[in-house]
Amino acid sequence: MKTKYATSPLAGEATPHVDAATFESRTYAKVVRRLIPFLMLCYLGAYLDRVNVGFAKLQMLNDLHFSETIYGLGAGIFFLGYFIFEVPSNVILHKVGAKRWLARIMLTWAVISACFAFVSTPTQFYVLRFLLGVAEAGFAPGVILYMTYWFPSERRAKALSMFFMAIPLAGIVGGPLSGYIMHAFHGMGDLAGWKWLFLIEALPSLVLGVAILLYLDNGIHSAKWLTDAEKALLERNIEGDNAQKHEHLSIRAFLADRRLWLMAAIYFCVVLGQYGLTFWLPTIIRKSGVADPLWVGIFTALPYLCAIVALPLIGMSADRRRERRLHLAVPMLVSAAGFATLPLLGGVEASLLCLCVAAAGILASSSQFWALPTALLGGMSAAAGIAAVNCVANLAGFFSPAIVGWLNDLTGKSTAGLVFISVTVVTGALLVFLVPAKSVNR
Repeated sequence: MKTKYATSPLAGEATPHVDAATFESRTYAKVVRRLIPFLMLCYLGAYLDRVNVGFAKLQMLNDLHFSETIYGLGAGIFFLGYFIFEVPSNVILHKVGAKRWLARIMLTWAVISACFAFVSTPTQFYVLRFLLGVAEAGFAPGVILYMTYWFPSERRAKALSMFFMAIPLAGIVGGPLSGYIMHAFHGMGDLAGWKWLFLIEALPSLVLGVAILLYLDNGIHSAKWLTDAEKALLERNIEGDNAQKHEHLSIRAFLADRRLWLMAAIYFCVVLGQYGLTFWLPTIIRKSGVADPLWVGIFTALPYLCAIVALPLIGMSADRRRERRLHLAVPMLVSAAGFATLPLLGGVEASLLCLCVAAAGILASSSQFWALPTALLGGMSAAAGIAAVNCVANLAGFFSPAIVGWLNDLTGKSTAGLVFISVTVVTGALLVFLVPAKSVNR
C-alpha cells in the first residue's frame, strides 16, 4: 500500500519539499541499511554453524570410523529438533520481542556447536545435532516474521532476497575458511582440524548473540533511529498490508487451512534441494578430483558466488513485476536441471558448472518462496504460520542427507541421490502453480 503524501521528518506534517514517493523510498532505504546487513551477518553465523559438519565430514568420518549413513542421519537429526520447537519459538518471539529471543537462540547454538569438537561416538553426534536443532529453532522463521513488522508485501521479496544472500555468503566465506582451518590447524594442540573447525566457527555466533541485545529493536515503535514521521509512514503501510491478510480465529481453522499445507509441501521440496547441496557439496567436489581440504573449501565458494548474483536480481524482478509464482518455479526447475546433469559429466570444471547452476536456482527459490505465505498471513497467524510451514518443510533437512547418504552407501556412487533431489525439486515447482496467482501477486 503506497502512502498518499509525504510527511516532514520533524513535524510530521505534509511538505512540498519532498514528494511522497521520494520520502517513502528514503525511509525504506534507511530501514534496509539499519536491519538487513546485521540480520544477514547473524544468519551467516547460524548457517555456518549448521552446515560446517559437511566440511568436518572430510576428516571426521575417517577419524571416528563413521559411515556415510551415520553422517547423513546425524546431519538430518538436526531438523527433528528444529521441527519440534520451531512453532513455539516463533510464538514466544511474537510475545516477548525479537531482541531477547533471537539473542537467546544465537548464544545457545554457539555453545552447542563448539561441543561437537568433543564427539567420539555416533550417539554423541546424534544427540548434539538434535540439540543444535532445538537451539536454533525459530531463528530463520523468526527473522522472516520480524520482516513482516517492517516491510509490506510489495517490498518484502527484495528484502528477503537480501537477507537470504547470507546463505551463499556463508558458502563464500565459510568454504575457504573451513578449508583453511582444517588445513592449517590440523594437529595443533593435538586436535584434529575438524575439531578446530567447530571451536573456531562457534565464536562469531557468541559475539553476534550479545550484539543483538545492543543493536536490534523489537519493532517500528521502539526504533529511536527513526523520526516520528518515518514511524508513522511505516506503521501506516504495515496496517494497510495486514488489513488484506487472513487472520485465523482458532487452532482448528489454522490447521485446516489447505494453503498452509500446500506452502509446506512446496518449501519441503526447496529445502530438500538446498540441503542436498550444502551437506554434500564438499564431498561432490572432492570426488571430482580435488583432494586438499583447502582447495575443496575454495572451490565450494564458486557456486555460492553465482547464487549471490542471482538472488537480488530475481528478488527485484519479482517486486517490480508483482509476479511471485514464476519467480519461484523457474529457479527451481533450473536448479533441478543442474542436479540432474551433474552425474552425467566428469571433471572438476564440468562439476563446478552444474553446481553453480544448481546453487543459483535453489538458493534463489529459498528466498522467493517466502513472498507467498507472508502475502497471505498477518498477526499471530503469521507468527505461527511461518513457523509451521518452515518447520514442516525443514523435515526435508532430515530426509535429504539421510536418504542421499543411504543411497550413496547402497549404490557406491552419488548418481541416485542427485536424481532423487532433482525429481523432488521438479515436483515442488509444479506444486507452485496450485497457488492462486491473485492471492500472492501484489
